[in-house]
Amino acid sequence: MAVLDVQNLTLSFGENTLFQGVSFDVKEKEKVGLIGCNGAGKTSLFKVITGDYEPTEGACFVSKNAKIGYMEQHTCSENKTVYNELISVFDELIEIEKELEDISKKLENGIGDQAKNIERQDYLTNAFTRDGGLTYKSLTRSALLGLGFSEKDFDMPTSKLSGGQKSKLILAKLLLSKADFLLLDEPTNHLDLNALEWLEGFLKDFSGACLIISHDRYFLDKLTNKTVEIENGKCRSYIGNYSAFLKKKEAEQKAIEEKYENDMKEVERIEGIIAQQRQWNREKSIKKAESEEKRLEKLKAQIVVPDSKVERIRFDFTPKFISGEEVLNVSELSKSFGDKKIFENATFGIRRNERVFLLGENGCGKTTLLKILMKDYGADSGYFKFGANVFTGYFDQVQAKLDLSKTVIEEIWSSFPAMTETAVRSALAAFLFKGEEVFKNLSECSGGERARVALLKLMLGKFNFLLLDEPTNHLDAFSREELENTLLNYSGTMLIVSHDRYFINKLATRVLELNQNGVTEYLGNYNEYIEKKKNITASDSVSAEPKKEKKPNEYLLRKERASALRKAKTRLAKCEQEIEEAELETAEIEEKMQSAGYEELLELTNRLDELTALKEELYTEWETLSEQLTEEDS
Repeated sequence: MAVLDVQNLTLSFGENTLFQGVSFDVKEKEKVGLIGCNGAGKTSLFKVITGDYEPTEGACFVSKNAKIGYMEQHTCSENKTVYNELISVFDELIEIEKELEDISKKLENGIGDQAKNIERQDYLTNAFTRDGGLTYKSLTRSALLGLGFSEKDFDMPTSKLSGGQKSKLILAKLLLSKADFLLLDEPTNHLDLNALEWLEGFLKDFSGACLIISHDRYFLDKLTNKTVEIENGKCRSYIGNYSAFLKKKEAEQKAIEEKYENDMKEVERIEGIIAQQRQWNREKSIKKAESEEKRLEKLKAQIVVPDSKVERIRFDFTPKFISGEEVLNVSELSKSFGDKKIFENATFGIRRNERVFLLGENGCGKTTLLKILMKDYGADSGYFKFGANVFTGYFDQVQAKLDLSKTVIEEIWSSFPAMTETAVRSALAAFLFKGEEVFKNLSECSGGERARVALLKLMLGKFNFLLLDEPTNHLDAFSREELENTLLNYSGTMLIVSHDRYFINKLATRVLELNQNGVTEYLGNYNEYIEKKKNITASDSVSAEPKKEKKPNEYLLRKERASALRKAKTRLAKCEQEIEEAELETAEIEEKMQSAGYEELLELTNRLDELTALKEELYTEWETLSEQLTEEDS
């Protein structure tokens, strides 16, 4: 059953049509990735689904049984702590818990009608258990820790949170709400690698449906089982995750282009025949020409023209000259800000042609370390040294070194004054700045536009050692692929800070993990880094002394057993109903088979096989549940 059905949707603003004829659906429990280049209309589509925008044509139908959850629904109060703000999602459970405490006191003190008190207590206890009353506090704590808040942050007033922290808290409120259809617009923004993995685990276990806008391709690969792409104002739906989508789309586009080429050759051939026949100007040849013209019209009507290629950034980081073999040596670097230690004893080396990624939790000092290497900050102790002929270029994720008083073309030209205006404008065109866009003030540019200017400056510098701080931020998935493919063929050396795991996986030859006490080295890409970390954790847990087991909470155990018993009874009744429905359908199919034709008989036979397998599963489950309930009763 579909929780969302989008039918022939068109959205226009004045004369500008964002997309047209968009159709797809999202079924129960499906995790669907919504992708497309920046400006394709993905967020606008979300606003149509939520009712904030009225479509120009078509419609969105949301199941009446589905409760939509999206970030804009949730805000942060200014007068609560972080913990109290998040736990407010469970206000109904908190009220039930308070009432249960009041009833308990009345029963202890003999206040009121005891029979009614017991009846009310039983009703509330069942509701409390059914709706997650036994786990809501642990869920709240787990979500905060998982998304990167520390224990000491729990009591912090929400008014003191940064923009990124508020976004994470709002995301946590959305995840813990009772919504069963989540609209997630770039949910991985502001999350470090640990928080990303927690979010993935949460959404994998989430029993509802999700429609996810994200440029995080690793995240999409882990979660999604369907991909919807908006490109050139049109929509296509593919079964599978992001990587599967890429393969299917490539094959589809190749087939369309080949057929188009063949069709156009046939058009040219028929037009030649028509011209020749008309040139002869005989009655027979004219009839032949008219017949060919009719055939040509039919052929042209069914020709599918390939979509025009979406314009993408064209990167070229070819260095001006080759560096020495040793590119960078770092020894025992440390840095603190006031009383807060960021890191110490950071020691590592980088050799020519390596693609090294610097990873670690948010706030561990990755950007600070890059700024020390660029001499924007001074180290408290230790030293670093660049090798011979190393020419270093730095990409700052916040583009702090751009002069916002300049236009786009002035910023590039002032950095490279020897270039001609034609060369500068050609370079800007390669980075999608065309026409009057080159005269746009940087102060008026979006984060993505500023990132493109900074990347262009980096490219024109012809550096042989690139220090890149979150270079894929603000780039759509397709631009990220262009950057990746360029850097794969780059003949220089790289030290990169990134949360983009797909990007890390594709490029990394080595991973450096930074923490307060220094740097740990892992050879390989992101998947190999995670695998090695798991092995280290497993070996540490084996060697650690066993901890004392906590005494089980008998009250919670009784509640959990009662909850499991109710679920088993409910499922048993459902099994019996499904078995009865399967038997009825089997009887109907067997009756239809008596008079069915060949093709219908094949379909009925396939369905009969499916029903037989389903009944076997249901009978097995029914027997297991019956035994479980019998044991509980005894």
